[in-house]
Amino acid sequence: MKKLSIWAGWALPAVLAAQTAAPSQTPDTLDLREVVISASRWKQTAEHIPAQVAVVVPRQIAQFQPQTAADLLGLSGKVFIQKSQQGGGSPMIRGFATNRLIYTVDGVRMNTAIFRAGNIQNVINLDPFAMERTEVVFGPASVMYGSDAIGGVMSFTTLQPEMGARGVHGHANLRYSSANREQTGHIDLRYGGPKWAGITSVSRWDFDHLRQGSRGPQDYIKARYVEVTPDGDVVRIQADSLLQIPSGYQQVNAMQKLVFALAPGLELQYGGHFSSTSKYGRYDRHNRVRNGLPRYAEWDYGPQRWQMHNLALSREANRRLSDAWTLRVAAQRFDESRIDRSLNNPQRTTQTEHVDAYSLNADVSKKLSAKHQLFYGAEAVWNAVASTGSVTDITTGADVPGASRYPQATWFSTGVYATEVWEATPKATWTTGVRANTVGLDADFSSNSAYYPLPAAEARVRDAALTGSFGVTYRPLEDWVVKANLGSAFRAPNIDDMGKFFDSSPGMVVVPNADLKSEYAYNADVDVAKLFGTWLKLDVAAYATLLNNALVRRPWQLNGLDSMMYEGEMSRIEALQNAAVARVVGASLGMEAKLSQHWSTRVAYNLQRGVEELETGAVSPSRHAAPAFGLGRLTYRRGRLWADVYTEFQGARRNDQLAWEERAKTEMYALNADGLAYCPAWYTLNARASMEFKHGLNLNVGLENLTDQRYRPYSSGISGAGRNVVVALAARF
Repeated sequence: MKKLSIWAGWALPAVLAAQTAAPSQTPDTLDLREVVISASRWKQTAEHIPAQVAVVVPRQIAQFQPQTAADLLGLSGKVFIQKSQQGGGSPMIRGFATNRLIYTVDGVRMNTAIFRAGNIQNVINLDPFAMERTEVVFGPASVMYGSDAIGGVMSFTTLQPEMGARGVHGHANLRYSSANREQTGHIDLRYGGPKWAGITSVSRWDFDHLRQGSRGPQDYIKARYVEVTPDGDVVRIQADSLLQIPSGYQQVNAMQKLVFALAPGLELQYGGHFSSTSKYGRYDRHNRVRNGLPRYAEWDYGPQRWQMHNLALSREANRRLSDAWTLRVAAQRFDESRIDRSLNNPQRTTQTEHVDAYSLNADVSKKLSAKHQLFYGAEAVWNAVASTGSVTDITTGADVPGASRYPQATWFSTGVYATEVWEATPKATWTTGVRANTVGLDADFSSNSAYYPLPAAEARVRDAALTGSFGVTYRPLEDWVVKANLGSAFRAPNIDDMGKFFDSSPGMVVVPNADLKSEYAYNADVDVAKLFGTWLKLDVAAYATLLNNALVRRPWQLNGLDSMMYEGEMSRIEALQNAAVARVVGASLGMEAKLSQHWSTRVAYNLQRGVEELETGAVSPSRHAAPAFGLGRLTYRRGRLWADVYTEFQGARRNDQLAWEERAKTEMYALNADGLAYCPAWYTLNARASMEFKHGLNLNVGLENLTDQRYRPYSSGISGAGRNVVVALAARF
């Protein structure tokens, strides 16, 4: 508890200094008119937006206490989260994931040229304590966001400064979780004057190794781990076989925002963000076995760092070409690395990547008439990728250059877009959009020519895309909304697609392919929402997406060879190829009900199926189409007391329902009677309560996974937490 006491040293004085009581929590009003921003980058009511949008607000974060921003997305009940390690979290939306989804922070694109087709954990760099609202747009959104917005968009809006605030006020939080001995602290301060305002936020997390449940598949238990000692690698038997070693890590986040009123209707805002994790183990790789012993002594992600500087100038004024506009320029820096060493091998390999990402966005809103609204704008993005490799002899400490994961490269994208919203009748709104986009990359492979038999030293890609969308919302009555949407989207190859070397699964190595072209998605969906009086809301959506020219990982030859030596092991060669047509269909059901003055309930259920059809006629299930999943909650609210009993669940996947490339990953999945990988169904039962006291204090206590289930979300390499006690103390001051 030593580290917890350090946090208490600065957080508890703030707690004890709290002087104002929080307003009592009141039940939500069931409504079809929620205001959302992400769909058009401007405020609109949901009943006029043809796309399905889910919103997570701070009240939900405070009640359910997500440990990371990935867990925050899971609160919606409509986003599936995969994890390869505790320091992870890769969202899956409508059968797509990773670089087929867009992440934005305060309107800035977070995706970079090395966002990969495999699962990514960049979302954990965001701070759930610092979120003002999070919106998820489901389905293609390339008109507004360009390349990669195939499955959806996750739009994070961080805490905003409050102009005109007097003095200093803010929030402080402390939290402890038993399953991973989490020790977390957060504080944010708001301050300002009549024409300026600021907010400062700092958070820190410390997670120990995660303990999984006692009831579930025996295949998930790894009762041994490797300890690296001065005398060599030692395989240890765990005293507690349910601990997942190594999975612990630490993280720190900081945010600084300032806003200035330069003139009436004219504001300048600066946002600075910093996030850094410690080194942490990739748990699924530590589960690999060779010759009856652990395959690796070390397989870690190095510190993952992200920083962003965002400067936005906004103007509200009725002019010929605009009623409001925002000009935003941003610079980001991403640092990540991979460190691995085989058991009893003195050679440690380190691959390090640095990405500098610059973006410029102009977004304009103009009301053309009483029934016509126009949104238009332009975007330019440029990324520079620097990738290095080194090999260290751990016995002597000597370093020599090694192969890098990526070539040295640049990637760019430019685009212009326009969307018109036409209120055709008092009951019907039509939305039409179009975007023209150009993309390109230049890669230099020469630094790796000494390590791999590369067919070319350089690669150059230039491509262009035209995408569009058409949607309608129809409100036959005040308590009905029917939405229908047609849209196209594209994803241009990035540096990760065409330029990397890595081992995807045992005995397989992925190599560069410089001949990739953009993939295109075509989507149709319908969403029907209905209010039944003031007590029940139903929302049913269905969708179908066709992905043409899809980039999939399949067997490949390099200089006429179908296998090569990689990290001391003969491995079959694979590469990403435009080799498939992928189809995803799915449906979702949402229900919210106010059962009485104090009782309410919520249910979310999601079902999707996806297949990839190759040119050869072979068919494989899509990797990122998750099994059926959802949640159910029963909530009690009375005065300052808020309590929930809830369940989260996921359906099963047989071996023949797993994606082709997933079936060999026996270290991740349970094994059936034939020794084949499959994904069992699972559920958790949970209870949580929070109580607000005087002087702005709030106590939150959670009992998670009450039946101590040992479960592992689909495609994940680490199990979820076993029985877990969460205690959080928060204060407003």
